[in-house]
Amino acid sequence: MKRDFLSIADLTTAEIQDLFQLARKLKKKQKKGSVFHPLKGQTLAMIFQKPSARTRISFEVGMIQLGGHAIYLTPADIGMGKRESVADVARVMSRYCDGIMARVFAHDILIELAKYASVPVINGLSDLFHPCQVLGDLLTIQEHLGKTEGIKVVFVGDGNNVANSWINAASRLKFSFYLACPKGYDPDEKILKDGQKAGMGEIVALRDPTEAVRNADIIYTDVWASMGQEKEAGKRKKAFKNYQVNEKLVSAAKPNVKVMHCLPAHRGEEISDGVMEGPHSIVFDEAENRLHIQKAIMVQLMS
Repeated sequence: MKRDFLSIADLTTAEIQDLFQLARKLKKKQKKGSVFHPLKGQTLAMIFQKPSARTRISFEVGMIQLGGHAIYLTPADIGMGKRESVADVARVMSRYCDGIMARVFAHDILIELAKYASVPVINGLSDLFHPCQVLGDLLTIQEHLGKTEGIKVVFVGDGNNVANSWINAASRLKFSFYLACPKGYDPDEKILKDGQKAGMGEIVALRDPTEAVRNADIIYTDVWASMGQEKEAGKRKKAFKNYQVNEKLVSAAKPNVKVMHCLPAHRGEEISDGVMEGPHSIVFDEAENRLHIQKAIMVQLMS
């Protein structure tokens, strides 16, 4: 039976660890220049309702490195849900392609794509989750800290789709996950409660970022206004003014704390330029690892 990847909650702990192991192998092969084409002759349809540099480039390059091909489809190409129903798009794409990656607004679109597609569907981002990002982040943490178990990850800022995926991850892997969000910007309530009930790692929501980052191994942040929230930007700047990841906040964590950001970054807003370019930052390592974890996901689902 075909498998889809819409959220980290779709995976077991063992399956996540298998993906990390495969991603490390694929990364090693790529760094050595080894040719490895398990997806030779296969095609990935990439459906974009939201534009993205990293998502498009990493999936497209990933398919090329795996011996396959990727097709970039803009909203103008498909008009999914307007010119043509999601169900019809899913069934037609399944006749042409071997997998579908979609970067969408509403998560329900991904659920419907997966329901009607006969090929694997991968969540490249939705308003509810960003699972490929967080798996790539965890792979990066393993590289830098040698483990994920027993560490403390602190997310500072908006309880958005990335935060929701971090909660999913903490419900599968044994690490502590703290969130520091202003009132009114908390993560999805059900996802938070389900993650806390899972009993794997400690999942705690706070208001005070300085309290949250105490003894942190990882400080993580994201933009204050995501794509589609541009009209709220001014309001959000006021709400998040005390949630910037800057040198003062970093100094409240462990001396060797690592700082992460899923990009694109608005320097001077959610993160200071000094931290972004400073010795604690592993931002560009995590950006690279999107490529390798997504290759692992595609191999597992499509080969």
